[in-house]
Amino acid sequence: MSPIALSVAVAGLLAMAVFIVVLAVSRHLHINSTFYRLGQVVYLVPDDSDLSDTAVKTLEEIELSKPFAQRVIMPALHSILRFVGRGLPGRGAEQLSLRLARAGAKPSFTVEAFQGLKLACALVTALVALAAQFVLPPLIAPPDRLMTPLWTLGAAVAGFLLPELWAYDRTKKRQKKIRKVLPDALDLLAVSVEAGLGFDAALNRICQKMRNPLSEAFEYYLLELRLGKPRRQALRQIEARTGVADLGSFVSALIQADQLGVSVARVLRIQSDQLRVRRRQRAEQLAQKASLKMLFPMVMFIFPSIFVVILGPAIRQLMHLNS
Repeated sequence: MSPIALSVAVAGLLAMAVFIVVLAVSRHLHINSTFYRLGQVVYLVPDDSDLSDTAVKTLEEIELSKPFAQRVIMPALHSILRFVGRGLPGRGAEQLSLRLARAGAKPSFTVEAFQGLKLACALVTALVALAAQFVLPPLIAPPDRLMTPLWTLGAAVAGFLLPELWAYDRTKKRQKKIRKVLPDALDLLAVSVEAGLGFDAALNRICQKMRNPLSEAFEYYLLELRLGKPRRQALRQIEARTGVADLGSFVSALIQADQLGVSVARVLRIQSDQLRVRRRQRAEQLAQKASLKMLFPMVMFIFPSIFVVILGPAIRQLMHLNS
C-alpha cells in the first residue's frame, strides 16, 4: 500500500467522522433521559405546590443552573455516540445495560451511547496507530504492506475493548466500596429504625448522611418507589444494579421479613452483625494471601539485589586469586 493511498484512506475516515458528527449534532443536542427528568421533578417539587407550573419551572432552573459544557457539549457528544451506536448489532442489550448500571453510568448514558463510544475509540486508536507509523520512521522501522494493516487493526481492536475494560474495572471498584460500607450503613439503618423511623425514611436519612455507591443504589430504590414500582421489585433492582452477593442476601432477608411480618429492626441488626463477620473474614483471607503475593516480587527483584551486594565482593576476590 503506497503512502498516497494511505493518506487518501485517512482523509476519507476523517471526512466520514466529521459527517457523522455534524449529522448527529443537527439531529438532536439534548439527551436527558425521561426517567432521570421525572426523578428530578419527584425530588424537587413540593407536595403542596401546583405541579403544572412548578414542574416546568423546576426543570428550567435545573437546566439553566448547569454549566455550559454539561448543558450543550456533553448532550451533543451523547447524541453522536447514540447515533453511531444505532448502526451496531444490539445483541445482549439488557445485559449490557445492567453492566453499565453496575459500573455507575448515568441513565442518560444508554446502550447505544456505549456502543458508539466503543466504535469511536476503535476509530481514534486506529488513526493514531496509522499516523504514528508515518511520523516515527526515524525511531522505528518504516511501514510496509504487511505490518501497517496489522498494527492498525490491532490498535482498532484494543480501542474497541477499552470501554469494556473501563466498565469492568469501575464495576469491581464500586462493588468493593459497597462491601466495605454495607455493615456500617446497616448499623445506621438499624439505629434509625429502632429510634422510630420507617424503613424508607431511614434509607432517606442514610442517603443524606453518606455519599457512596451504596447510597446511590438506595436513592434509586426510593426514586422507583415514588414512581410507583412495587416495593419487592424495587428491592430486587438494588441487587441487580450492584451485583453484590452480601447486598443480595440483605434484600432477600428484607423481603422474607416483609412476607412473614418479622420486625425489620431485628433483621437489620442480625444482617449487620453477619456482614461485619464476613468483612473480617475477607480481611483475614487477604492477609493470608499477602505472603504468597509478595513471594514473586521478592524472588524477581529483591533477592537478586541482595545476592549482588553480598556475593559481589567475594566473587571479585575469588577472581583475583585465580588470576
